[in-house]
Amino acid sequence: MTWLQRYRIRYYMRNSIWILPLLSMAAALGATRVLQWIEHTLGLQSGFDPDTARAVLGTMASSMFTFIVFVSSALLVAVQLASSQLTPRIIAIVFKDPVTKLSLTVFVFTFTFSLAALVRITTAVPLVTAHLAAYSCLASLGVFLYLIDHVGKSLRPSGALWAVAWLGREVIESVYPRRLAELPGTPPALPTVLDGEPTGIIPNLRDGVVLAFDIPGIVALAQRADCVIEMVPQVGDFVAVGDPLFRIFQGRATALTDALCQSVAVGQERTLEQDPAFAFRIIVDIASKGLSPAINDPTTAVLAVDQIHHLLRNVGSRLLDNGRVCDAVGRVRLVYRTPDWDDFVQLAVTEIRQFGGTSIQIARRLRAMLENLIQTVPQERAPLLREELKLLHRSAERCFTDPEDRALAEVSDFQGVGGKQERGQADGHDEEATPQ
Repeated sequence: MTWLQRYRIRYYMRNSIWILPLLSMAAALGATRVLQWIEHTLGLQSGFDPDTARAVLGTMASSMFTFIVFVSSALLVAVQLASSQLTPRIIAIVFKDPVTKLSLTVFVFTFTFSLAALVRITTAVPLVTAHLAAYSCLASLGVFLYLIDHVGKSLRPSGALWAVAWLGREVIESVYPRRLAELPGTPPALPTVLDGEPTGIIPNLRDGVVLAFDIPGIVALAQRADCVIEMVPQVGDFVAVGDPLFRIFQGRATALTDALCQSVAVGQERTLEQDPAFAFRIIVDIASKGLSPAINDPTTAVLAVDQIHHLLRNVGSRLLDNGRVCDAVGRVRLVYRTPDWDDFVQLAVTEIRQFGGTSIQIARRLRAMLENLIQTVPQERAPLLREELKLLHRSAERCFTDPEDRALAEVSDFQGVGGKQERGQADGHDEEATPQ
């Protein structure tokens, strides 16, 4: 089985909501058979009237089926409303939520188990099976109440932003495991390995977005062919059929075309697996929609900046990948594109600054974020933040013509409006206001 086949199976299992409920149906049928054998062996029988037990279990089974349909419909409606208010990119996150999957699994298990217990009632009522079927319906009611509470909290702006940021921190730590402080001194300059014309170009075979790729596998293929492989698109880029996928340098690897194509996963939309910038993209989209004239909800944008602030601090403290992977003897074998510090900062700040240019709340929160990051990230990462602070200052001068509004916009405030912070310098140069 190739890496791509394993990835597709793992991706489908992780993102499909129906697999666990389907398995629970088989588990329920197996459980009733096992319990029937145990009850027959031990002679366990309930004292309930068979007709009464049939009526109760039949009502419970029919109610559970209606219950499953209602929960599924309500969940779809809630997700659609949340995606229209926030961003459609959160739909995939909601549907792979473990609480949602496990809740539907419990409901389907209870429904199937109740039906299986119902058909096993003859002249006597099985003791354990009947009690388990009845009490599982009560347990399902408790799970339903918890699901409603969980979905209601997770689909609010604060809950959705927290979930995206939590996933973003996970992917940042997996893609950039080393911190910048762990690097001794200045990193050595990387040798140029892509000089000259490529000896081979491998085209893409399927339209879609690059989701992930097999770094160890590609390095092993390059070492076997004694060449350097450049992956042309970056994770998250859209590639069409025929676009260059790989370029081969310093050797020929035409015989590895099929193997290389099996080392890259292409799908319909971006995922967070190897794409830390996608977490920023989702949060910025939520902030941009909150700042749109149709919605006009700058507080949601402030909540988004809260999460962007901490994600940027996390990225800023880490050793960002240089996009070059060496083999065991130190020769560069794989070159690929990866976002750098400039990319993360511009993605996190530019659109929010533009769309929220007329919002004092956004101007104050962005200023607080930039000034705090200048103090907390390594100093080699601070110059770009100072440039963004200058842009924010010029934007405030352009958008707020009244001196009083401009003075308010030049104050750092972690709450946007309402928090007490020190006033920044009006010239926009090297402001480092410290929170009180």
